[in-house]
Amino acid sequence: MQITSKFTIAVHIITCIEFFKNDYKITSSFLAGSIGANPVIVRNIMGDLKNAGIISISQGKSGIELARPIEKITFFDVYKAVDCVGNEGLFHFHENPNMKCPVGRNIHAVLGKRLEKIQDSMEKEMKKNNMAMIVSDIETRTIK
Repeated sequence: MQITSKFTIAVHIITCIEFFKNDYKITSSFLAGSIGANPVIVRNIMGDLKNAGIISISQGKSGIELARPIEKITFFDVYKAVDCVGNEGLFHFHENPNMKCPVGRNIHAVLGKRLEKIQDSMEKEMKKNNMAMIVSDIETRTIK
């Protein structure tokens, strides 16, 4: 299973907001142009980020801004905000294994804890990475 592109789009949105904050009024159309996505998709993800307290949106002069310092926004925050995986977790079990088969009867029990541990490891790593790291890397690769 793959984490949806909502995560990378959300990271792109946050990065653009920080990177261009002093040069442009940030709007959903501006962001959609950078991302190469439909503005409706961008606005939906922005709604998720707003609900999570990551961005603020105003119709006035300021446009879209970060609601907290960039260093305080982790990959995990973004991942949770855009609900990339849902409550069932990263891995989804097939629902009707054959209970007459020794593998089918036992696969969930022997695989479940291992997959939870893998997801926990990924989420722990996501908490170590913040959005300031991405902006910094972009800035070192770009001449404004």
